[in-house]
Amino acid sequence: MANAEHSGRPAEALGATAVGGTQARLRVARLGLWLLAAVLAVRQVAVVLSSPRGERLTDLETWLGPEGVLHVRGSLYDSTRFTGTPFSGLALKPLTRAAEQALGWGWTFGTLLLVVALGLIAARALPQPVGRRTALLAAPVAISLLMLSLPVRNTLWLGQTSIIPVLLVLVGCFVARGQRACGVLIGVAAALQPALLLFAPLLWFTGRRRAALSTGVTFAAATALAWAAMPHDSHTYWVHHMAGVGLGGPADGLANQSLHGALLRLGLAGPLEIAVFLLLGAAVVALALRRAVRYARDGQLLLAVAVTGCAAIAVSPTAWQHQLLWVLLAVVGRVGRRASDRPVWPVAVVLVMTLPAKMMLPNMAVLYPLRDNVVLLAALAAATALPFLSRTSPYFRSPVPTQYAAPVPARVRAVPLLPFLRRVVTRPNLLLELLLIRVTYAAYAKVRLAATGGSNSAGRARAEEHGQQILDLERFLHLDIEHAVNHTVVGIGWLREFFDFYYTSFHFAVPLTVLGLLYWRRPADYRWARATLGFATLLALVGFWLYPLAPPRLMPDLGIIDTVHGVQDFSQPDYGTLTALTNQYAAMPSLHFGWSLWCGLVIAIVAPRLWMKALGLLHPLCTALAIVATGNHWVLDAAGGAAVVGAGFALAYLFQGPRARTVTAAAGARTGGGVSSEPAAPEKDRTPS
Repeated sequence: MANAEHSGRPAEALGATAVGGTQARLRVARLGLWLLAAVLAVRQVAVVLSSPRGERLTDLETWLGPEGVLHVRGSLYDSTRFTGTPFSGLALKPLTRAAEQALGWGWTFGTLLLVVALGLIAARALPQPVGRRTALLAAPVAISLLMLSLPVRNTLWLGQTSIIPVLLVLVGCFVARGQRACGVLIGVAAALQPALLLFAPLLWFTGRRRAALSTGVTFAAATALAWAAMPHDSHTYWVHHMAGVGLGGPADGLANQSLHGALLRLGLAGPLEIAVFLLLGAAVVALALRRAVRYARDGQLLLAVAVTGCAAIAVSPTAWQHQLLWVLLAVVGRVGRRASDRPVWPVAVVLVMTLPAKMMLPNMAVLYPLRDNVVLLAALAAATALPFLSRTSPYFRSPVPTQYAAPVPARVRAVPLLPFLRRVVTRPNLLLELLLIRVTYAAYAKVRLAATGGSNSAGRARAEEHGQQILDLERFLHLDIEHAVNHTVVGIGWLREFFDFYYTSFHFAVPLTVLGLLYWRRPADYRWARATLGFATLLALVGFWLYPLAPPRLMPDLGIIDTVHGVQDFSQPDYGTLTALTNQYAAMPSLHFGWSLWCGLVIAIVAPRLWMKALGLLHPLCTALAIVATGNHWVLDAAGGAAVVGAGFALAYLFQGPRARTVTAAAGARTGGGVSSEPAAPEKDRTPS
């Protein structure tokens, strides 16, 4: 017995040490997230308050400023600049004098506190039970996401009140004690935004009928009070403008993310548009309330509130961008049985709510209806379509685990540097991949465009100076073949057309094809290859920033003929900035050659046939000839492209180790089991992390 007790103590000590280490890491992570939230808050406040007067808090100035609609005599809606209800105007009027003294500081910091309160309440309202990690990290993550979201940024910038109704609803549902207090708070929120009356039937059908009645009574009382104090304005708002229709900006503007705005943008108008809007609105309300009641009874009240709020966005005549926070709250819903599918909805919501729509979808006319209504589509998906998992589902807490590759021994003991980044060998979610690839490329294009001062004379002179340096180095190395190759190709018509086509078409087509084939046929190699390409592209961006370089076709007196873009006028001040879409001086390193070399190496590594490997390696050779023949790159640009690609492969190897060969199920890895090629079944009795 003594020996048993003695042998048990080290195990207990090791267990305590492991638990202590986990808790220490959680504390560090929590502190880091709170610091991030604080930095984001400071940045948002600094951006607003450092902007010139007249460019910030414009809506607040319109309402409360010395010449605001709440100051002058006459109707609130004479100029249609005031978009709130008569009750909101009545509530804001006492603030006009104070606003003259501290319009910016007080309102901005007050809004900031409201955002923090909103994040704290949302974190507390997560469906129970939640793991310790989630409980510790949810609040700073929620506040950070709110600070980054477009609705909060617009609210801070414009000086809007749209956070207040959302906060009133959340306080009523999760903080207020008693149904009467809950109903009063939600009724006031509905008096500020009438579409929030949808919460009354949600309360009614979930058994909180006293709260539902209090909501209706409070809304009616607040509206009647405003009608008694401002009868003309109330008549104008409720009758003439039909609950706010026509107030603010144009109803068909992109900022109006409601069904009404979408139908107007699609070309419908008049009685037909009204009939379609009413029909679709009724269907959305019926589906959303049915789903919200089901989620509320399932113990996911925050999701039910978010679904109802998303329905309110859709059926409101005008849902401006600063009123769309309900979509961000819908991130709490869980979609997908597989662990690899679980991040798709949260990532999509965060991207939709934090990035401009142009970064989500490419600039193609056929995609304009989707791009122009992307927030509305997310709200409709949350309200009516997405199959959020029930808490009774075995997959709610234990999704089908991800499969990982068995570790491959490396020659260097320190590799991999990040062993927790285990190689996933199952095919990733296609929608998530397409979304991340699109957003990543949009960010790459923006950074690349801003990498140099090519649009001014100083940037042009610097790029041309670097071009002369490259030319001198090539002459020293006897590599200055650009002029000879360019003029030889120009003299052969079919060869010139071939290289022009190769340069403009294969740059994107071949890498996308390789990625697509790897995704479909070799998912383990897809992730590894994608990582190497990402590292290479990131390193290339550093090169664009540090060494802006004029390509041969943009070098004066060199005599290079631009076969792709045609004859250009060197005397023009904007020479070298052919379009606003690309940076003409981002030549070193050449990603045309770099991406083609990546394609060739990947094909040579994974292709099963020798002729396939040879064909793959032929692509970078043809690309090298094309970039030189068309005058778009120096020979040393290709060498730079090869360097960043080599560094990309090296970084992927250092971080994750050698390429994966075999498959190990995640469940088997935890229990010491063997290799499996099929997804493991969910463990119903597993406790959440």
